[in-house]
Amino acid sequence: MNAIQTNEHGPLQGKVALVTGAAKRVGAAIVRRMHAAGANVIVHCHRTTTEAEKLVAELEALRPSSATMTRLDLLETDRLGELVDVAKRRFGRLDILVNNASTFYPTPVGEITSAHWDDLMGSNLKAPLFLSQAAAPALRASQGLILNIVDIHGMRPLRRYPVYGAAKAGLIMLTRALARELGPQIRVNGIAPGPVMWPEDGVADAVLQKKIVDRTLLKRTGSAEDIARTALFFATDAPYITGQILAVDGGRSVGW
Repeated sequence: MNAIQTNEHGPLQGKVALVTGAAKRVGAAIVRRMHAAGANVIVHCHRTTTEAEKLVAELEALRPSSATMTRLDLLETDRLGELVDVAKRRFGRLDILVNNASTFYPTPVGEITSAHWDDLMGSNLKAPLFLSQAAAPALRASQGLILNIVDIHGMRPLRRYPVYGAAKAGLIMLTRALARELGPQIRVNGIAPGPVMWPEDGVADAVLQKKIVDRTLLKRTGSAEDIARTALFFATDAPYITGQILAVDGGRSVGW
């Protein structure tokens, strides 16, 4: 994806956004969109260091001293406060936290291990909770926003993915619970994508992809940009919305 033209005087001018799992795909799209709206951004990654460095270089070329990268395994929950420290040290504040990082793979009943549980629950539920907790003081000071990227399959189960679905269902409830716990200073919302990007592991073959798309009301896939634009909406145009999950799924959750 090409860079979006940045606007240093945009609606997020002076704001700072931390996006987890931001080196590529949906996370990178959210980073680009918020950066284009004037925000300074922290690009978090775990293993995709090369992609994260390229993204930061791209954004720095558009607007110097506006982007930085940080690398951390989010399952190391005792270290999650370091991500907030990066934002405060580099930019002096934190306004937006996007919990985007996720692990996704099948766990058929009969083959589930405790390692599967720890990994899927850790990345999709535990890390967002503990990172939100670590970020809360900074976000409270800035009257900030937490955005959780959830999933349609946190509301409707996907066959062979019971642990992933349970983790995302937990994240949906966590979104609502944090909105109660952290209001009125911090807004907390979630975005539930439908078929916007197919898994990189090839688990969704052409036949399955067509079946999924046919179940949407719009009869087409979305894009990472659809999610990024929705994230920007929550960050810039939704000051009276909190505790909500917005499905960006082409109507699939209606036409299931």
